[in-house]
Amino acid sequence: MTTDADILKVEIEGAIATLTMNRPHKRNAMCDELLDALDGFFSAPPEGVRVVILTGTAGHYCSGLDLSEHVARDAEGTMRHSRNWHGVMDKIQFGGLPVISAMFGAVIGGGLELAASTHVRISEPSTIFQLPEGMRGIFVGGGASVRIGRILGADRMCEMMLTGRKYNSDEGLALGLTHYAVDEGEALALAQKLAAKIAKNATLSNYMMIQAISRIEDMAKSDGLFMESMCAAVSQTSKDAEEGLKAFLEKRVPVFR
Repeated sequence: MTTDADILKVEIEGAIATLTMNRPHKRNAMCDELLDALDGFFSAPPEGVRVVILTGTAGHYCSGLDLSEHVARDAEGTMRHSRNWHGVMDKIQFGGLPVISAMFGAVIGGGLELAASTHVRISEPSTIFQLPEGMRGIFVGGGASVRIGRILGADRMCEMMLTGRKYNSDEGLALGLTHYAVDEGEALALAQKLAAKIAKNATLSNYMMIQAISRIEDMAKSDGLFMESMCAAVSQTSKDAEEGLKAFLEKRVPVFR
């Protein structure tokens, strides 16, 4: 059960959990309390949850790090805080649950870093993608140089940071910052539709896709191909694979564990 005072609202319906960042007065800027709430959820997801939807409130997804907290830290504190962000973003990306971002309004700085750690991203026309750290005299610290750099490429990300360039939803779609660009008010509905579809997949194959694909990209070609064979061997000899083949032959929808 949630209340309007919850900094992270958690609603569970069947196998789908919807997490709503709830700092409307700050455009859902990330503070330690909100980061800790995300950490807590992804460290121990409720039993039975198979897919997560992450979104914001009051017209914004997440406007990044609350700078009022940033200026209060010294160099060591900032480094430790950055590494804590990395740990939480890793739990979102590699925790084993598919995570869908339903985005609108500000997806800025740390908000874009957060979105980049999720597996499916949906944006509305109001969405603004930006990395404004250069205009603040600071550098990214929540994983952008790796995750967003991988999406955009180092050259384009450097230009984005140097100039403070803003991308809209359609531009973000062309660049890979979002996977779907929908009309205003439609992001959450599509997220729910995709979540229901993903929740019907075998949990083992979902888990392998989340764990293996981005790691394979970091590997040498021969190592990546070997890892692919290992994933294929484990998944294709599972009970779920038996059910998937049987359902195909019987012309019915598979029912996975």
